[in-house]
Amino acid sequence: MATKIAKLEYIWLDGYEPIQTLRSKTKIERDFGGKLEDCDVWSFDGSSTLQATGGSSDCLLKPVFLCPDPARENGFLVMCEVLSADGSAHPSNGRATINDDDDDFWFGFEQEYTLIDTTTNLPLGFPMNGYPGPQGPYYCSVGAGRAFGREIIDRHMDMCLEAGLNFEGINGEVMAGQWEYQIMCKSATEAGDQIWVARYLLERLGEQYDVKVDYHPKPVKGDWNGSGMHANFSNEVLRTCGSKETFEKICQAFEPRIKEHMAVYGAYNEQRLTGLHETQSMDKFSYGVSDRGASIRIPLLAVQRGWKGWLEDRRPNSAADPYKVAAVIVDTVKGANIS
Repeated sequence: MATKIAKLEYIWLDGYEPIQTLRSKTKIERDFGGKLEDCDVWSFDGSSTLQATGGSSDCLLKPVFLCPDPARENGFLVMCEVLSADGSAHPSNGRATINDDDDDFWFGFEQEYTLIDTTTNLPLGFPMNGYPGPQGPYYCSVGAGRAFGREIIDRHMDMCLEAGLNFEGINGEVMAGQWEYQIMCKSATEAGDQIWVARYLLERLGEQYDVKVDYHPKPVKGDWNGSGMHANFSNEVLRTCGSKETFEKICQAFEPRIKEHMAVYGAYNEQRLTGLHETQSMDKFSYGVSDRGASIRIPLLAVQRGWKGWLEDRRPNSAADPYKVAAVIVDTVKGANIS
């Protein structure tokens, strides 16, 4: 059913390095049909986002994912790929690097983040002078003095559900002021689309509370957990093989490609992947059943189901681009040559 006047929020990733950030602008459409194919290709000034020069500044926005905007009447969120003026994928376009046209791969991302009070520039729950009590009580916590920012994360969950995202859940994380949400999709590209839309909604919600969303993988130095974006993935082989040997062969395909994976698993990961705080060292590789200190965890449920299920790469950090993470994982698993 057509909407008389629709507010389309076009969302894209800029060209900043080493961490891309979200940009968006609103397009008013009359008699909008309400479908992705009804969204026109649009343009923006790439010279203001480090994606073009001033003398040839136009970049294109190609709509790839559409959902309702829970914060606006007659609003829609339009996730876009960035194209160069000639219509080719822009170098900043990680989505275009995913090679999974048949959607054989399913992805579930666990997005961790830290909420920062903009008046103190400290995580919620951190006093102005000193630190809160040591981590331990904050993971999946309940109660004042342990859970900080629940009103925000609950509202974010509701907004994601209202937008129709395949939102799986939330929980408090190990450090005070640190939280996590999970999104799973039966498509590598759509999992990336939905993580970025969920990030956008969280950023916009933070504006109302004067709270910044921090995706730095080590937001507080010292004896505090970092923030990751664990990537749970499967293909038809993993979901059906029933073979320990097959799981292990796929895990082993990751070891010789450490540098390729680290290149897209997020900036400053060396501060997080130290071998401590539930991580493996950045330059080492390991895998194991139920091992949260490994590079890749083989979930206990997959073993209990007769070696049918998924794997979890624990190395991507909270600021990583889910498109690029999915792309390199798909490529590595396909390179294992198991059918």
